[in-house]
Amino acid sequence: MLRVSELYIYPIKSLGGIKLEKALVTDRGFEYDRRWMLIDTNNRFISQREIAEIALLQVEILQNGLKIYHKINQEIFIEIPFEPTTEETITADIWDTPCEVQIVSDEANTWFSKILNTPCRLVYMPDSTRVKIDERYDVNNGITSLSDGYPILMISEESLQELNNRMNEPLPMNRFRPNLVCVGGNAFVEDTMREFDINGNRFFGVKPCARCVMTTINQQTSEKGKEPLFAA
Repeated sequence: MLRVSELYIYPIKSLGGIKLEKALVTDRGFEYDRRWMLIDTNNRFISQREIAEIALLQVEILQNGLKIYHKINQEIFIEIPFEPTTEETITADIWDTPCEVQIVSDEANTWFSKILNTPCRLVYMPDSTRVKIDERYDVNNGITSLSDGYPILMISEESLQELNNRMNEPLPMNRFRPNLVCVGGNAFVEDTMREFDINGNRFFGVKPCARCVMTTINQQTSEKGKEPLFAA
């Protein structure tokens, strides 16, 4: 019988994730998941695809906000409140999808620009912003956060094990940045799960996740490799 084995959120898009014991399901995914992101000078989102060193920035949830620190040198950090300190709003771009967001603070912009050695700004998705799911896969007029397109990404432990059986060196789960990890079924069972329930919350498996180059980035060192995209 399938059961949930791990839960994760990624408060700032593309930064280090947080493993949870329990998660609150909201109208656009798990609470705090991908409600913040970095944007470039063209207001387009920035990810590890462009700057692999983003993987070295870890997020921690505090009582009143977020703490972001460098995984290798944890003395380098910044704390930001849950609510932005500016009133400035802009339209950001996520894969050609416009999204109304709010600038977090000048301090955050300066900190991230310096540590990543590139001009960037940190933005927040307010509750008033509603990004709709691709209508080709939508169920119940769903919305998402600042994710690449969908509120929840799911994987099974068996799927990762099956992949690692083909690898010279096994990969950790964090390469795939899931929100929900299950265990107790066959490998790739998640690809066939069209509708399921967890503690009274209804989930719909609308489409498989496309292969992504971010799976080739070591989340502890930011080094790029070829696997698992070249695995048999």
